[in-house]
Amino acid sequence: MRRRQFLQLAGTTCAAGIAAVYASRSNAFRASGNSPRATDAAAFAAMRRFADVPFGRIAYVERGTGDAALFLHGAPLNGFQWRGAMDRLCQHRRCVAPDFMGLGYSQIHARQSLAARDQVAMLAALLDTLAMPAVDIVASDSGGAVAQLFVAHYPERVRTLLLTNCDVEPDSPPPKVKPAIDMARAGTLATTTAKWLHDKALARATFGKAVFSDPSHFADETIDYYFAPLVSSPLRRAQYEAFHIALVPNPLAGIEASLKRSRVPVRIVWGAADDIFSHADADYLDHLFPRSEGIRFLPGAKLFFPEEFPDVIAAEAMRLWRVA
Repeated sequence: MRRRQFLQLAGTTCAAGIAAVYASRSNAFRASGNSPRATDAAAFAAMRRFADVPFGRIAYVERGTGDAALFLHGAPLNGFQWRGAMDRLCQHRRCVAPDFMGLGYSQIHARQSLAARDQVAMLAALLDTLAMPAVDIVASDSGGAVAQLFVAHYPERVRTLLLTNCDVEPDSPPPKVKPAIDMARAGTLATTTAKWLHDKALARATFGKAVFSDPSHFADETIDYYFAPLVSSPLRRAQYEAFHIALVPNPLAGIEASLKRSRVPVRIVWGAADDIFSHADADYLDHLFPRSEGIRFLPGAKLFFPEEFPDVIAAEAMRLWRVA
């Protein structure tokens, strides 16, 4: 299928998959009765494509047409984190959610560095391959750190930046992530993750409780989609742990001066109940970016609230993008 035909089909598929135009822009972050039907794991997997770049085969899902929007996930998640936001926004943007190297379904060379600076270079190569000269970025957690580095290195390629709870230069990695890094160094992180696949209740009671406001909504199929690729082979286990080891030393060290010169419009949306990234981190970002459009704190929301409350992400993205 030729690319133009594919994009036309993608736009039609996006429109057909939306039950109603997203209309909720209130302060509440419960799912609206008009929200589209959620894309499930099987449907998302069916949309998965691969781009061959010098770093390997990068897995991504693309929906919609028009100006491009790039969605950057946290760890140990993958692009599936953004399915709800993409359901709502694919009528307004060409939405692309890649999987970082070492996470998700991307297939990476055995000796490839997984450091944040290499993730940035991989994204630039991916955007070149997909013919995306500039993007609106939506990012969370470690994806937010990569997003900041991308802005610093490729300012001309970023139209806007929407950040949720994520690393900042004075707090990267945050103290509560260091035990996972220690487990990765000891070679036990993948083993712990594999246990979650076989005991979904344990996954909800540990990981789910830490990062979701209501871990009961952390569905079995979501657990499988996130964790199964990470432990699917000895190489993938090693790369999953290498991703975490590469979080040290601080990948954002020295970036502040560049971001202070940024002209990119930025909006910050922060889960107020997150105990991994503090309110002070959100305040830092707000004061760092000259064109910050302020912070929205979400009471009760934790680190991975974008998965639970995609209506919020859609509303804030449309506000930042000036979509009526």
